[in-house]
Amino acid sequence: MLKPVPDILEINLKIIFVGYNPSLRSSETGHHFANPSNRFWSILYKAGLTPRKYSPEEDASLLELGYGITNIVPGPTRAAAEITCKEYQEGAVELHRKLAYCRPHVVCYVGKGVYEKYSGRRNVPWGKQMEPVVPGITDFVVPSSSGLVRMKLDEVVAIYIGIKEFIAG
Repeated sequence: MLKPVPDILEINLKIIFVGYNPSLRSSETGHHFANPSNRFWSILYKAGLTPRKYSPEEDASLLELGYGITNIVPGPTRAAAEITCKEYQEGAVELHRKLAYCRPHVVCYVGKGVYEKYSGRRNVPWGKQMEPVVPGITDFVVPSSSGLVRMKLDEVVAIYIGIKEFIAG
């Protein structure tokens, strides 16, 4: 039985990372970004956002760094392409509620599609978005960490490094 992966959220975090939805592997393990081909944990470390490379089983310990994780759609799938429009619409409403309640400094959307489905905006650039969806919270868009993304790891890491400017202090 496939099950959602619990959110890792608290009020007033530095960053909340928002993925598409849990992978099948994440559903099996109960941990975010658990697929071995997913580069999320390596990217965070290489971008200087974590002091070492964490494993998916340590996802809850990101709270100690002031980071949280959630998804726009809670139900797991083999691929993001399997997510329905209705699931995105319902997920966007729930995500807005979570973000408005938690009030992080930055919301980092792990994939342009995540942000586009949430915001309703199209052709968005990487990095900080001009106008936040939730006033007072910085929206920051980065490439998906999926192993299916064709960008070189160093290019992806360079975009993630930009988040640090908005969480200093």
